[in-house]
Amino acid sequence: MEGENLSQRSLLPERLDDYLTEDNPVRVVNVFVNNVDPATLGFDRAIAQATGRRDYHPATPLKIYIHGYLSRVQSSRRLEREAQRNIELI
Repeated sequence: MEGENLSQRSLLPERLDDYLTEDNPVRVVNVFVNNVDPATLGFDRAIAQATGRRDYHPATPLKIYIHGYLSRVQSSRRLEREAQRNIELI
């Protein structure tokens, strides 16, 4: 039987970035959020304290929230599901 070797290590591209087109809005959101200081936007807890477990970087939920706004996903539960399956959010 000829065809692709199904026992190869990866059938998919090595980077998730390869799945996104150059004009995907996620790229704009990523650049915007990475260049903004979360404390100036009113994120009071942008600077984490040394106690307890490490929290998420404030940029991560902000990116997810903006993506939800752009794709009209308002429910936090739906955003959670999207973050588990949607390549743009992963």
